Amino acid sequence: MEAKSIAIDGPSGAGKSTLARMASKHYGLIYVDTGALYRCIGLYALRNNVSSRDGEGVRALLPEIKLEMMYDNDGVQRMLLCGEDVTDDIRMPDVSTYASDVSAMPHVRSFLLSLQRDMIEKYDVIMDGRDIGTVIMPGAGLKVFLTADLDVRAKRRHLELLEKKVATTYEQVRSDIATRDKNDSERTEAPLKASDDSIILDTTELDLNDSFDALCSLIDITFE
Repeated sequence: MEAKSIAIDGPSGAGKSTLARMASKHYGLIYVDTGALYRCIGLYALRNNVSSRDGEGVRALLPEIKLEMMYDNDGVQRMLLCGEDVTDDIRMPDVSTYASDVSAMPHVRSFLLSLQRDMIEKYDVIMDGRDIGTVIMPGAGLKVFLTADLDVRAKRRHLELLEKKVATTYEQVRSDIATRDKNDSERTEAPLKASDDSIILDTTELDLNDSFDALCSLIDITFE
């Protein structure tokens, strides 16, 4: 078992990143948002006018891409794409679609695998994504599959985008999340699913504080 290694998987809008960030600060762990890595690849393809479904086109871009993670004074992960801080840019709705598509490409997953596993070897980490417990960190000390009803996840994501002044509608956000759920769970390469030894944490009826308390209880029981 990897020391204090926590894998959090789950669908879009389940609160993985928010809860993982909170837990990382509370327990002094390094937080790794693996979805942000795929979003960076998607953003780079989008900026270079390469279709998110153009596998060979995306493959050709990979040698040009330099990804770095850094942490600000509050311990929040910042993503650098070829030296540019794109932490906010990668959260835009069109980038989400690109991220979903490129994450299904084996060469993209291979490109990012070594970076993710290097973090695991160097640090006590809490890592979130869609295949952390099944592929990236199968030996994690704790595996949590975080989920919530589609309508609840869409409402949360819609409010998040409104706070960032992104012009969108609840209906569009719900449609986007439903599409990504389908793409992530049906892809051939590392589909979204709970590993056999994951603990399912459904936050449909929980607010943020209650969700965090539930996650902390699992962490405390596992690593006491």
